[in-house]
Amino acid sequence: MLIIIYLFITIGIIVFATAKYKIHPFLILILASLTMGLLGGLDTEKIIISLSEGFGNTLKNIGIVIACGSIIGVFLEKTGGAKSIAESTLKAIGKDNSPLAMNITGFFVSIPVFCDSGYVILSTLNKAINRKTGISLAVLGTSLSAGLYAAHVFVPPTPGPLASASILGADIGLVLIFGFLIAIPVSLVGWLWSIYYCSKFSINAEVNQINVEKDKNQSSNLFSALLPIIIPIILISLNSAMDHPTTNFENIQIQILISFFGHPIIAILSGVIISILLAKDYSLENHYDWFSDGLKAAGSIILITGAGGAFGNILRSISLGDYLSKILMGYEIGLFLPFIIAALLKTAQGSSTVSIITTSAMVLPLLNTLGLSSEMGKVIAVLSIGAGAMTFSHLNDSYFWVVAQFSNMDTNTAIRCHAVTTLLQGATAIILIQLLSMFFLP
Repeated sequence: MLIIIYLFITIGIIVFATAKYKIHPFLILILASLTMGLLGGLDTEKIIISLSEGFGNTLKNIGIVIACGSIIGVFLEKTGGAKSIAESTLKAIGKDNSPLAMNITGFFVSIPVFCDSGYVILSTLNKAINRKTGISLAVLGTSLSAGLYAAHVFVPPTPGPLASASILGADIGLVLIFGFLIAIPVSLVGWLWSIYYCSKFSINAEVNQINVEKDKNQSSNLFSALLPIIIPIILISLNSAMDHPTTNFENIQIQILISFFGHPIIAILSGVIISILLAKDYSLENHYDWFSDGLKAAGSIILITGAGGAFGNILRSISLGDYLSKILMGYEIGLFLPFIIAALLKTAQGSSTVSIITTSAMVLPLLNTLGLSSEMGKVIAVLSIGAGAMTFSHLNDSYFWVVAQFSNMDTNTAIRCHAVTTLLQGATAIILIQLLSMFFLP
């Protein structure tokens, strides 16, 4: 029980230190990781190993993606591409509907693309709309993150729900259909929260002053501007489709090519190459400055994201999630048990995918006891686990830091906007799933 108290105290210190005293999140997260490791009874060598592995494994998956996404954003800004996208988007949907449009865009992008990669890619559009309309990045960022997150935990072929369906033996087609039905209103909950609460925070995109003379009155055409964003999404989507269990692809060479170019790192790197080619009218000196600008912006984000991963890995190493789960295993509370276990695992260690997979393995032998052993019962179990795995995203989640940093939100604002949104989304989801079970379970 003490370790849970230590965790809440540590999280409180992180929030207080970053919000009140403006201590950089990277430093406070590393110190918090070391502290939790010591309080959790890890030996010093294990603490260092766990800290390093958490940091490295997180950046192994997202570090290059963040750097490339930041570079693409600078190129779009400097060449007028971001301005073109913003103008076209606003012309099509209207200024007042921009947050809803970003929510819907994020929802569909996250089906084939990991939510953190999708956020990095689409954050450029968010900032362009902010510059054009003045709508706060807290609103646009929260709405976008909610759309991405809803699909991430409910809709295959995203790895989490796909793995859960496989472990529990649920029909993937039914998980897709009902996951979609649950994810849509859950996504919109985030949009509503962003509109009615996050609008109180006035946050704007920074205006870069380096080499902007040429593009002040110039904007590229919409098709060219979208290419660095759309091509990575298409490549990742093709790779996800090829990896789907129902896909039977016989040409091995093409399969290898799709697998290579569809990996998020290679896909977003292709977006960088496209950005360079589309900026051929600008000097190499411009290109160098824009690269430097993008990497400077990405550096802090990468370090904070890695530190968040280190914090989460320390919590996994002290088996906080296992401890919380064992407490609940003795309670027979139907579909709420998978939800609560997944929520505690998510809150304790940060990763939604890890939470989904771990909870699925724990719940599998309990399906009969929980009354979830029927075909539809297994689908309900998958959805319940997904709802828990999004409740909630906070300081030990790398996605939290991606959203915060790419939306220019400080830690306190990100908690009140993004973290609270995920809490509301999870609560809404389990209520909807309970209603669903009343119609489809005996």
